[in-house]
Amino acid sequence: MGWIVLGLVAWIVGWAANVWLARLPKTRSVALAVPVIFGVTLIVIWECVVRGFDISPVLLPTPTAIAVRFAASTGILWQDFVQTVLKGALSGYVIGCGSAFLVAVAVDRFPFLQRGLLPVGNFVAALPVIGMAPILVMWFGFDWQSKAAVVVVMVFFPMLVNTVQGLQATDTMQRDLMRTYAAGYWQMLFRLRLPAAMPFIFNGLKIATTLALIGAIVAEFFGSPIRGMGFRISTSVGQLALDLVWAEIVVAAIVGSAFYGGVALLEKAVTFWHPSQRG
Repeated sequence: MGWIVLGLVAWIVGWAANVWLARLPKTRSVALAVPVIFGVTLIVIWECVVRGFDISPVLLPTPTAIAVRFAASTGILWQDFVQTVLKGALSGYVIGCGSAFLVAVAVDRFPFLQRGLLPVGNFVAALPVIGMAPILVMWFGFDWQSKAAVVVVMVFFPMLVNTVQGLQATDTMQRDLMRTYAAGYWQMLFRLRLPAAMPFIFNGLKIATTLALIGAIVAEFFGSPIRGMGFRISTSVGQLALDLVWAEIVVAAIVGSAFYGGVALLEKAVTFWHPSQRG
């Protein structure tokens, strides 16, 4: 009963703290404190509920048990991180987004490609990763190459569509003005259309950050060496080692947030002139 009371107290304190912060002027420290307080409150309530209702660790381990397992398994977690993120997700992200950008420029240069390629892209983008992953694993093998292939398929078309839309964002008056300066296609592309497309390009890059990590992890469910985040999650569930499963989830959440945040910071530096980056 004491754990339940402690959880209620934590909820009330966290609620009151966020209500108080909401009344303060909006500064960077206040904006950072609100999610931190919410996260800490949620973890404390989680701990109290599991202990108070005596929930089996097979169903839901406590945050402290997950933290202990995390600290004891840093070597395994690092190996899985290198296999899944650095080899599979990151390589697929770079290849997929880079090739999508080049194809988008070709589509913009030759409009007939847009009529034929984008409908196919919309169709492929709608395919479930759980259906594509086994096929690509059989094609490219069980190592990181097949995971990178899954990531390429997942990130290619969202990046392509966003980049094509961005390259078409300039209006007729701006393009006519460039033509009066005798600007050719490539001069207009690099000096007008590509800078104007940057918000769209970064939107595609941010979408791809989450898709890349999801694709690499899911692909490992269908075949992987004896390491990798997806492999570890699937095998640990079979061994009822749910604390290790949650430790892998924590790593995935941290990596995904850091990846997305890094791209968002780069976007802020590159598109500082855009209205969405002001204020």
